[in-house]
Amino acid sequence: MTRAVRIFLDANVLFSAAKNDGPVRALVVRLLDAGHECWVDGYVIDEARRNISVKASAQMPVLDAILSKVNVAASLPATPGKSIDGLPEKDRPVVAAAAALSCEMLVTGDRTHFGKFYGRLVHGVRIHSPRSLYEQLFPKN
Repeated sequence: MTRAVRIFLDANVLFSAAKNDGPVRALVVRLLDAGHECWVDGYVIDEARRNISVKASAQMPVLDAILSKVNVAASLPATPGKSIDGLPEKDRPVVAAAAALSCEMLVTGDRTHFGKFYGRLVHGVRIHSPRSLYEQLFPKN
């Protein structure tokens, strides 16, 4: 196993893990079981809750159960120096929080906004899709 790392979970990862008992939920469970530190903040929690309440309200208890197992920080405002060319304003607080919390990795399924950053180091945080994070942390032997 690789060493334990700090990983920031984007709102769409929380949403997907809560909504379906599929690969994203399995990834979050495996990360926690392997001793990795999973982090979220109030900003991504609010977004995940908003989306679950509209699209899959019956899954709110699953989201709450996931949140009870991860590290939760208050909403962290985007630092003025954390602007990222090509990243929408609404997504900048996600990267800023990951950096402020000293997370080594940020996992997001938002290919539209973060896709061009996958695999890149942005403000000290490596951006991953769920698949690329899984492949890096749990390589086949």
